[in-house]
Parts: sequence; structure tokens; C-alpha cells
Amino acid sequence: MTDFQWVAAVAVAVFSVARTARLLIHDKFPPVVWLRVWIVSWYRSGSVWAEVWECQYCMAPYLAAGMGLWMWLSDLNTVWWVVNGVWAGSYAAAILVSYDQPE
Repeated sequence: MTDFQWVAAVAVAVFSVARTARLLIHDKFPPVVWLRVWIVSWYRSGSVWAEVWECQYCMAPYLAAGMGLWMWLSDLNTVWWVVNGVWAGSYAAAILVSYDQPE
């Protein structure tokens, strides 16, 4: 793999992890809200693990570790690039749109 491919893969992975953290912690998409409430209800009130599901900074390292494992196991095959490229692209597009709103 070339240096450019490695840098591109890391950039795509970072945006993909950021999008996933955003989805799991903040988004109002009903199935994800249900999942988040269900998971947090599993833990006792005040549990450190419940806090992970309420803090994007706490969740991101676990997602990044999973992404690193997926990168290694997939050897960055086409499926990895398509799934994470679309996911990362959707996050980049959302960020751009948020700064392109009329005042």
C-alpha cells in the first residue's frame, strides 16, 4: 500500500468513526434512540459504562479500536472502502451543509 492510500484510509476511518459516534450519542434517528435507551437501561444509574453511551469523547476510542481491527482484518478490501467511504462522506457532507445555511 502506498503512503497516499494509507493516509486516505486513515482519513476515511476517522470520519467514519466520528459519524458513528455522532449517530450513537446525539442523533435522533428513532431506532438508534431506542437502542441507546435500551443499552443505558441495562446499566445501573451512575455506571461508568452508561456514561460511555452518553459521551462522544468516551465512545470514540472504542469505535476507533473496532475500526482499526476491521481495517486490519479486511486488509482494506473494496467492501471496507465502500461502506466507510459512504459513511465518512455522509458526515463530511453534513458538516459542509451545516456551515452553508442562510443566516
